[in-house]
Amino acid sequence: MTSANPQTAAVLDFDIEGMRCASCSSRVEEALRKQPGVRQASVNLALARARVALEPDAGAETLAIEEAVRKLGFGIARREPRALPESPAARQQQEVAATRRRALLAALASAPVLVLGMSGAGGVPGLVAQAALTTVVEWVFGWEFHRSAVQRARTFGANMDTLVSLGTLAAYFYSLWALAAGEAVFFDTAAVIITLILTGRFLEARARGRASQAVTRLLELGEKEARVLREGNEIAVPVDQLLPGDRMVVRPGEKIPTDGAIVEGRSSFDESMLTGESLPVDKGPGDGVFGATVNQEGRVVVEATRVGRETALARIARLVEDAQASKAPVQKLVDRVAGVFAPVVLAIGSATFVGWLLGEAELATALRNGVAVLIIACPCALGLATPAAILVGTGRGAELGVLFKGSDAFESARAIDSVVFDKTGTLTHGQMTLTDVVPNPAGGADENELLARVASLEAASEHPVGRAVAEAALARGISLSPVEDFENLAGRGVSGRVQGDAVLVGRRSLFQELGLEIPTEVAAKLEELERQGKTAFLAAQGERVRGVLAVADTARESAGPAVRSLEAMGIEIAMVSGDNRRTAEAIASRLGIAQVVAEVLPEQKAQRVAELRGESKRVAFVGDGVNDAPALSEADLGIAVGSGTDIAIEAGDVVLMTPDPRLVITALQLARRTYRTIAQNLLWAFGYNAAAIPLAVAGLLDPMIAAGAMALSSVSVLSNSLRLRRFRGQELP
Repeated sequence: MTSANPQTAAVLDFDIEGMRCASCSSRVEEALRKQPGVRQASVNLALARARVALEPDAGAETLAIEEAVRKLGFGIARREPRALPESPAARQQQEVAATRRRALLAALASAPVLVLGMSGAGGVPGLVAQAALTTVVEWVFGWEFHRSAVQRARTFGANMDTLVSLGTLAAYFYSLWALAAGEAVFFDTAAVIITLILTGRFLEARARGRASQAVTRLLELGEKEARVLREGNEIAVPVDQLLPGDRMVVRPGEKIPTDGAIVEGRSSFDESMLTGESLPVDKGPGDGVFGATVNQEGRVVVEATRVGRETALARIARLVEDAQASKAPVQKLVDRVAGVFAPVVLAIGSATFVGWLLGEAELATALRNGVAVLIIACPCALGLATPAAILVGTGRGAELGVLFKGSDAFESARAIDSVVFDKTGTLTHGQMTLTDVVPNPAGGADENELLARVASLEAASEHPVGRAVAEAALARGISLSPVEDFENLAGRGVSGRVQGDAVLVGRRSLFQELGLEIPTEVAAKLEELERQGKTAFLAAQGERVRGVLAVADTARESAGPAVRSLEAMGIEIAMVSGDNRRTAEAIASRLGIAQVVAEVLPEQKAQRVAELRGESKRVAFVGDGVNDAPALSEADLGIAVGSGTDIAIEAGDVVLMTPDPRLVITALQLARRTYRTIAQNLLWAFGYNAAAIPLAVAGLLDPMIAAGAMALSSVSVLSNSLRLRRFRGQELP
C-alpha cells in the first residue's frame, strides 16, 4: 500500500467512530472507494482507522469523503500530519474505561433480573421489577445498539448492532406483552444479552489496546527535554523545539534527545531500542547517534542533525503505523463475505422465527430461536481476525529490529523457499580488515615492528587498504611514526621514508618491476593468502622484502550460523557478488554456501533472482537497499539491510535495522508465525459461525449462551493474536 506523504494530499488518514464489526468496515471502505478522486481506500477495524489514496490530480475531496462516511452513520475525523505519529494510548485508555464502566453498571442492573427470572421468585412485584430494570438496561446501556441500527437502516444497511438491537428488542417487547397477558417472560434474555455484549466489548477494547502498543512504546522511548548549549550556558529546551545545528549536552545514563553527531567526548551507547542489538556501541567525535538511545558512560556534546519527523525513531514509528494500517491480500475475501454477512443473518433469523411458528411451536419458542440466530452470528471475530494479527506482528517485529513495510509481506514470506544474499555488507562487514601480518622468516623483524612501519606509511594514504592497516595498528596499541617523501604509486602501492628508512608497500608486480627479490617462503605465503580470497601485498625496507600482509572484507560472525539455520528451515541459500570470483568463493566456502554467482552488475543480480523464480522458486533477496534495488524489486520478498543511519525504507518489503544475517531468520519466522495466526483466527471465526448458526436454527442454543459465546469469540481472536508478543526470533522449526 502507498505510504502517506505528509508533504502532499496524496494520502489521507481518518479516525472512524462507530464501527462494530467487519460489515461496518466493509461498508465504510466501499463508500470511500466510490468517491470521486479516490484511487484506493483501506479501512482497519482493529485500529478504527481509514486510509484513502487520492488520484494525482484530485482536488478538495476531503469534505465529500467525510460526508459519505457520515451518511452511513459513522463518525469521521481527519488525522493531520504530525511531527511524530500520534500515540494511541490515551484514546485507548478512555475507551477501555468507558466500556468497563458501562459493562459494570449494566451487570449491576441485570443481575437481579437474572436471579428473579431463573428462580421465578417475587410474583407480580418481581416481574414488575424485572421489567423496570430491563427497561433501564435496554434503553440506557443498550441505546448505542439501537441508535446504530437506525442509522444503518436509513442507508439500507445492517451490522452487528442491528442484530443485537433486533434480538434484544424482540425479547423485550415480547416480555412486556407476556407480562400483560400472563405468559412467561424473557426479560432476563434481553438484559443479559446486552450486558454480555458490553462485557465482550470491554475485554475486546482492552485486548486491542495491548495489541496496538507497539507505536506507543516506541514513542514513549523518546526524551522530552534537551540541554542545549547557548552562549556557553546549558538551557533546557523541549525536544519538539530543537533545530538542526543545536548542540546538546548528554550525560551518562541520559537519552539522546534527537539524531545527531558527536562533536565532543566519547562513550558507549545502548541502541537496542532502535536495532534490537543488546551490546552497546562505542562512539566518539564524528560518529552519528540516534534519538532515544542511551548514553552509558561519558559526557558527550551532540550536534543535532535530524529533528521531529525526520529522526530514525519517528521514521520507524511511521513505518510500523503504515504497516498496521495496510490490508493483507487475504483480507479481501473476508471483506467480501462480511459485506453480505449481516443481511444474510437477518434473513436466516427471520426464516428461523417463521419456520418454528409454521412448525406449530409456541411464539416464545420461535422468538427465542430467532433471537439466538441473530446474536450468535454477529461477525465481530471475522473483522478482527486479520488486522489483529498484523497489529501485533508488526509491533513485535519493530521491537526485534525487523520492520515490515506492509501486511502483504507476511503472506509473501510464508512461502519463501530460496534466499539470495548479496555478499558485501550483508554476509560480510562491508569494509577491509587486516587479517594477516607475516614477517619474512629471514628478515629479522617481528610482527609488530613490520606492522608499525607499514601502518605509518599507509596512514598517509586514503586508500581503503591503507586505512585498514593503520586502524589495525592503532587497535593493537602501536604508535605510528611520521612519514617523509610519501609517494602514491597509483594502483600499485605506496613508498616513503619512515624513521629514516625507505619503505615500500605494494603488489607483487611492483616489486618485480623494481627488481626486488621475493624470498621463496614469502612468495608461497603470498600465493596462499590470495587463494583464500584475500588482498595480499608485500612490504620492503630498503632493498629487502620484510614480509607480506593481507586484508579482506571478513564474514560476519553471525553469517555462518544464520546460513545453517536457514538451511535447517528447508530454505535454499545462494550468494551473489560484484567481487572477483576467488574472493566470493572463499567467503561462500567459509559460510557453507554452495551456489555462488560472482563478478556481476546490479542488474545481473536481478536477473539471477528472476532465473530462480522461473524455476518455480519463491525467492527472498537480502541486500543493502542501494545498488541492490533491482534485485530487491524482482524478488518475491525484498529484505533490505539497513542501519540507524539509513533505514533504507524505500528499498524492500522488509527492513532489517542492523546488518545481522540472523535477522533474516527472525523476519521469515515472524512472518510465518503471523500468517499462521491469521489462518487460525479466520478458521475460528468462520468455523464458529458455521457451527453455531445451525445449532441456533435447530433451537439448541439459548440466546444468553449465544451472547456470551459471541462476545468471547472476538476476545479469543485477539488473545490468539497477542501470543505473537511472546515471539523471540531465531527459533529453529
